[in-house]
Amino acid sequence: MRTIASTLTLSALLALGTAAATAQPAGYTGPSNAAKPAAQGSYSGPSNVPLLTVKQLLDTGKDDQHARLQGRIVSHDGGDRYTFEDASGRISIEIDDEDFPAGQTIGADQRVELLGEFDKGLRKTEFEVDRITVLR
Repeated sequence: MRTIASTLTLSALLALGTAAATAQPAGYTGPSNAAKPAAQGSYSGPSNVPLLTVKQLLDTGKDDQHARLQGRIVSHDGGDRYTFEDASGRISIEIDDEDFPAGQTIGADQRVELLGEFDKGLRKTEFEVDRITVLR
């Protein structure tokens, strides 16, 4: 009987811990305040991926083209969808949770550089983010 009670208690604690770890804050206060896994190293040197404006990307970008954008993430539109803005315009972007910088919260007023791939389709156009760098 003691073993069953211990097992049930352990199961309940694990379930509560999992729920707390995956809970999302109500409302948009930035991408996420949840703890991120330990950061992996990444390259920080020069890049041959072109730095473009949103307007340049929308006007001349090709499907699957790699690009860099600099500006601000101005809103969270639900799930992994956000809106990005620079001086030339706005574009819908997709950011997976693991692509946010580890240990950093990004607000709508912070300038960032996005590295990713342009997805130009018949019904939707968006920028799929692979890496975010906070600009100082």
